[in-house]
Amino acid sequence: MPRPRVLIITYYWPPSGGAGVQRWVKFTRYLRDFGWEPVVYIPENPEYPALDATFANDLPEGLEVLKRRIWEPYSIYRKLTGKGDQPINAGFISENGKKGWKDKLSIRIRGNLLIPDPRMFWIRPSVRYLSRYLHEHPVQAIVTTGPPHSMHRIGYGIKKQFPGLPWVADFRDPWTNIDFYHELGLTRLSDAIHHRMERQVVQSADAVVVVSVGMKEEFSLLNPNRLVMIPNGFDTADVQPTGAAPDQQFTISHIGTMNAARNPEVIWKAIRQLCDENIFFKKDVKIQLIGKVDFSVLESLKHYDLEEKAEKTDYLPHAEAIQRQQSSQVLLLIINNTPNAKGILTGKFFEYIASGRPVLGVGPSDGDAAQVLNETGAGRMIDYEDLETAKKVLLEWYALYQENRLKVATANVDKYSRRSLTGKLTELLQELHDKHATT
Repeated sequence: MPRPRVLIITYYWPPSGGAGVQRWVKFTRYLRDFGWEPVVYIPENPEYPALDATFANDLPEGLEVLKRRIWEPYSIYRKLTGKGDQPINAGFISENGKKGWKDKLSIRIRGNLLIPDPRMFWIRPSVRYLSRYLHEHPVQAIVTTGPPHSMHRIGYGIKKQFPGLPWVADFRDPWTNIDFYHELGLTRLSDAIHHRMERQVVQSADAVVVVSVGMKEEFSLLNPNRLVMIPNGFDTADVQPTGAAPDQQFTISHIGTMNAARNPEVIWKAIRQLCDENIFFKKDVKIQLIGKVDFSVLESLKHYDLEEKAEKTDYLPHAEAIQRQQSSQVLLLIINNTPNAKGILTGKFFEYIASGRPVLGVGPSDGDAAQVLNETGAGRMIDYEDLETAKKVLLEWYALYQENRLKVATANVDKYSRRSLTGKLTELLQELHDKHATT
């Protein structure tokens, strides 16, 4: 008997790098283990901010991938802002300085005219293309994953034409509650359109999947038909011990994008004061920033006279990033200092807790990330302004580092494996499929 098929509609896909691609590449890797056959629909010529072809190694053999060209207005944006051929960073991160009036104007245009996002021009052609495909090649469920939330609008269009086809809308990040939403400079009308579109998606999907308890609480206010929390996780195949020896220096490493909302001032201040108070700490400490870094972070390091202590690497392939995680003395986790901070659980967080290295988090001590750190014993969460605790923890861990005893003993991490989470996803898919088959 053939496996039931699920159509996955996503923007980020290999050779894309970064966090956005990993969740559904990993689900796709393990879907067949649970009796489902994935079919993936992606843009043929997308604008990715970073590339990492190694993620293609995770894809199952013989995977059916549908592609259709997309038009994105980034060429206009580059002409307007004079950015040439530079890749467009997600989340409005600015690496080279403060945003000028052209940048601010382009963001305002993006928020008010390109709704829900610059991939909006792919929605109607995709609905037409996939509707023809589904008539000829039926599937038993569809999944859309965003951001970009244009993917959900494609799902919304398909659902209207195939009302009996189960649809799961997977939100890796919020829509109108995402941290940079207030930066879009929205008019009252545009804000209302964003909220209306979001409500339509949430209430039309057979199930909405979110990645944290906080997001589940937020989306419950929109009255979804079904609301499920399936967090991000780690792939045991990726986080096997690499044999990398711990760094000789007391390295404090952040791996991933560090935008302005993730600038950990309390950590920089703590490091500065500890350097002034302890000559051995000053000699040994090293800050590693691996990934895109907003200029405001570099300005903060300069302000605290930590430039010489910091090493910046733009991007590393995933396997190399894992190796850096396992060799770093301390892994720095920053929760965006935004109104939705309590509900943020980043993708790399789970690779952090699987690395065996202590995680130093900066964020709400009563948030979802803090709860997982406490549950697994993987590290400590420090509130944004708690300088004394930051210094205390860093000094404790530095003393253990000096004795070559800095490590953590984690527990309860297996439930966050990508394979285990895929099992939870397929339970939902099967439930929706069975429900629709009997109605």
